[in-house]
Amino acid sequence: MSAEALEDLDDFYRRCSTTLRSEDSELANLLRHEYFRQNNSLVLVAAAGLMDPSVMACTGSVLENITSEGYPDCRFHGGSETVDHIERLAIARAKTLFGAQYANVQPHSGTSANLAVMASLLSPGDKILGLDIRAGGHLSHGANASITGQYFTAIAYGLNAQGLIDYEQVRQLAQRHRPKLIVCGASAYPRRIDFARFRAIADTVGALLLADVSHIAGLIVAKQHPSPIDYAHVTTTSTYKQLNGPRGGLILAGRDAANLVTSGQEPLAQLLQRAVFPLCQGTPNFAAIAAKARALDIAASANFRALIARTVENAQALASELTRRGYSVVTGGTDTHMVLLDLRPTGLTGIAVERALESCGIISNRNTIPGDSNPPKIASGIRFGTNVLAQRGLGPNEMAHCAQLIETAINAMSSSSELTIEMRRRIGSEVLGLCQRFPLPGHVFASRTRDWAGSEAGLASENVSA
Repeated sequence: MSAEALEDLDDFYRRCSTTLRSEDSELANLLRHEYFRQNNSLVLVAAAGLMDPSVMACTGSVLENITSEGYPDCRFHGGSETVDHIERLAIARAKTLFGAQYANVQPHSGTSANLAVMASLLSPGDKILGLDIRAGGHLSHGANASITGQYFTAIAYGLNAQGLIDYEQVRQLAQRHRPKLIVCGASAYPRRIDFARFRAIADTVGALLLADVSHIAGLIVAKQHPSPIDYAHVTTTSTYKQLNGPRGGLILAGRDAANLVTSGQEPLAQLLQRAVFPLCQGTPNFAAIAAKARALDIAASANFRALIARTVENAQALASELTRRGYSVVTGGTDTHMVLLDLRPTGLTGIAVERALESCGIISNRNTIPGDSNPPKIASGIRFGTNVLAQRGLGPNEMAHCAQLIETAINAMSSSSELTIEMRRRIGSEVLGLCQRFPLPGHVFASRTRDWAGSEAGLASENVSA
């Protein structure tokens, strides 16, 4: 591309922002407010990751104007030459990064990817075996609240006394129920998953194996966790969380891609291709596909591998420090980016601690824990993740500081479900100090003062300016 063309593109992005500010100041101010909130918050959400600005540039690009169903070289609209090249690039990068034989980059989310796989491989009423949601499973693995638990006959496996996946129970349930599909993967399980063991169980009962690695995809490509690609018949993932890409998903297959895995005469790869379009989705989001391609390229770098190593190191440091301070860490530690805290010994609920921490600028999420008697909206646990903190450059020493701030907030809640204004300000000022020392990477950081007394005044109190 010529220098003139690049200048025109830069000018286009500037005009987009200028037009928004001039024509819709209310919305522009909301975006500014969110920008500063992210800058001034310590995000310990396990499902969160930061997009590189180059990935963001793709999500807001002219590709949003393209409507074209189908796949490269087989579209149902004209004008698809460029998006064909982009999708092929994303596919190639996904296959290389994960060591896969097949990749579909069109799913709009990890859940969409799971639904497409199940819709193509199963019939209504077929049995699926997945991790119980109260044991750390995901809604789309057969939970009653999900379509997967309503269209299919869902059986749940759980954890042993140590809080680890009970593989013997998985084997016994598989033998008893003969499911057509076994799902492995989790949304709140901090330990390694033995994909080879799951495949051995699946093979003994003639079941297909689906590995959902949405939370650990970054660990897998950085060699911090075993890969399921050649163990599972199908692997799915979201592209945000640890891959730091856009909201979206991937469907991948390894050595089974060319195999006939159902009663039909089509290879698995062809079934998966039709699963997304036309079975479950229509027009792809080409801006998201371009953003996936960019994020996958970044994930192939040495810097990304170092980032993931720091992410795991931070999580282990946080778990160790919380344990040292007397808190109950589920499974006694972590092998991943995730730390799950059992709040029952404190007498507090997950929702109360989540809201108290948020009032100080520490963002986390409540989560059910093994044996939880509270409903998910209340929960007895809190889930922390170190993806974003590692991206900001925080290390093990800062994890000790974060644990101290969490402890201060929880101790201050012992006699009240809310923090005092003074305590919010005290903790919030330390949070702001950490955020200023470790700004969001790739973003211009603006030092600001926040009213840490709480957010009751809402956006108006923030006095957001251009």
